[in-house]
Amino acid sequence: MPKLKTNRAAAKRFKPRGNSFKFRRANRSHILTKKSQRRKRNLRALTQVKQCDKKMIERLLIGS
Repeated sequence: MPKLKTNRAAAKRFKPRGNSFKFRRANRSHILTKKSQRRKRNLRALTQVKQCDKKMIERLLIGS
């Protein structure tokens, strides 16, 4: 059986942290003038993956 490959797109987006994964929020790269300061500040932080999506991301990163 061949080696399992990691999904490289997922590897660039998700980083393992403890027993979950962290990722950067979308909507932070352009058209920032119409977004409120509070919204931009909240988008700056890394976010944990929801429990329902954790299994899918593990499959993409580990390749099982």
